[in-house]
Amino acid sequence: MTPFFVAIFLLGLSSLATAANFNKVFEWNELDFEWPSEAKRTQALRDGTYKPENFDPLHMAVYGSRIFFTISERDGISVTLVSVPKSSASSAPPKLTPFPSWDMHAKEDCNKIENARTLDVDSVGRLWVLDQSSRECKPKLWTIDLINNDQIKLTHQFSSRSIMHDLVLDETPDGTFAYISRGGIFGEQYIVVFSLERNESWIVDTPGIDVYSIVLSPRKDQEQRQLYFGKSYSDELYSISAAALRNGTGTSNPKPVGIWTKPSSYRMLMDNHGTLYAAFEGRYYISSWNTSQPFEEQRFHEVAELYTFWPFTFALDSSGTFWMTEFDKSAPKTRFRLLKATAPELYAASASGEAQNRKLINLSVFFAFLVTMAFS
Repeated sequence: MTPFFVAIFLLGLSSLATAANFNKVFEWNELDFEWPSEAKRTQALRDGTYKPENFDPLHMAVYGSRIFFTISERDGISVTLVSVPKSSASSAPPKLTPFPSWDMHAKEDCNKIENARTLDVDSVGRLWVLDQSSRECKPKLWTIDLINNDQIKLTHQFSSRSIMHDLVLDETPDGTFAYISRGGIFGEQYIVVFSLERNESWIVDTPGIDVYSIVLSPRKDQEQRQLYFGKSYSDELYSISAAALRNGTGTSNPKPVGIWTKPSSYRMLMDNHGTLYAAFEGRYYISSWNTSQPFEEQRFHEVAELYTFWPFTFALDSSGTFWMTEFDKSAPKTRFRLLKATAPELYAASASGEAQNRKLINLSVFFAFLVTMAFS
């Protein structure tokens, strides 16, 4: 082995960070709804309007004692927003409860939830739901008051039919804003901004960048919040000041901040310490980066193999606990797992991973030097 390849090999090892200690909460062999009656479930199976093999979880949010999931709108899946409890006295995993009710879900009905895509929860307990467009209806933003009996409100309807992918909330002294990515599927190079107080939305162009996954940095004294976003079908990571999105500027100037080892980060998340977590299409690991440091990708969580295009969903609760799902469509038994890691476990793993990276990098440099001397 040449000195060059020895160095590359050892530098590759340096990306393997110590993972957090996740604890299993639930695991399912098969996902199923909480049906009004067994007779209705049987009829839905018989007439083909329910096909449990087509369950495909997309995004999640956590608030209070409940976890919320969006489900991909597919043939035989008539409900795209569900909830489960954080814990259960039963040994059996809970069924998925249509949220906020069965009656609020219907396809091609603009007054109902048609195709929930992504979620976020604000500081006053409102669940924000981005509802995709259909042939009949334009995209919608719902807010559901989780504190006051899950009262649901159609907060905003967008002006054009389009595919929307991701959403994050920014609560400021000037009001609450939602930043929304289109997913870049049709080459759209802009971010959608929505103001709750003004009940209006606008677009901010991102020239040359098809915005895909997005995440917002935490609040810090004297620091402007940054919106980080991945480029569609790319390994590139960018950022832009959130203030620049809110002030109505028509065109932004994103700056590149790093390059992931693989393309297409479909989901990103950031904790209160500024650590960014990213999952990638068709990849069986989650990466992380401490944004207070120069860009350095670390392996936060990795499994042997998951036969799913989007194998992970994850979210943080108010205490900093990291909740995550693993989904494997091809598994003969356990197909879906809900896991969690507490904040102390999470940050201990992050610190350990950074220290391990430094040690391995130093080792790789030293070993490459020795091999170079041996071959000289």
